[in-house]
Amino acid sequence: MKKKLSNTLTLFKTENFPKKTQNNSKKKYLVTLGIGGNIGNVKQTFDKLYLCLQKDSRFDILMTSPLLLNPPFGFLEQNYFLNGIILLKTNLSINTFFKSMQRYENRFKRTRSFKDAPRTLDIDIIFFASKKINTKKLIIPHKSWSQRASVVIPLSRMYE
Repeated sequence: MKKKLSNTLTLFKTENFPKKTQNNSKKKYLVTLGIGGNIGNVKQTFDKLYLCLQKDSRFDILMTSPLLLNPPFGFLEQNYFLNGIILLKTNLSINTFFKSMQRYENRFKRTRSFKDAPRTLDIDIIFFASKKINTKKLIIPHKSWSQRASVVIPLSRMYE
């Protein structure tokens, strides 16, 4: 199912996006992930990521958003992006969690050629509990998240 929000924004629903689980997780940290991609079958990539995270005992998925098809920013000479949100819980430390998300990106053939380049899968940590971090490798809350339709719209649609 799809719903056109404007000339450049379209919401999509798939089997796993949006989805609410009946999970009463006892894990310590609530994490909000932003996922995105514009190379290959992105919906299929997102479904595979969802299943990988679901099977990984280090994570309890609580909820996912609908997916948003939206234009790229920064480097504009590329396909539109599909973006979504995954809300989960974990007991991992923030640095260990960050490394595990980088491994998932690598598993899905993420390459880092230049800033805002096309990609198969991008996993951004939007929030990690109420922690604030500002290092060369990691900024949490994610920089400029509140100005990005690719985050704000899927996040706001999770609770409808």
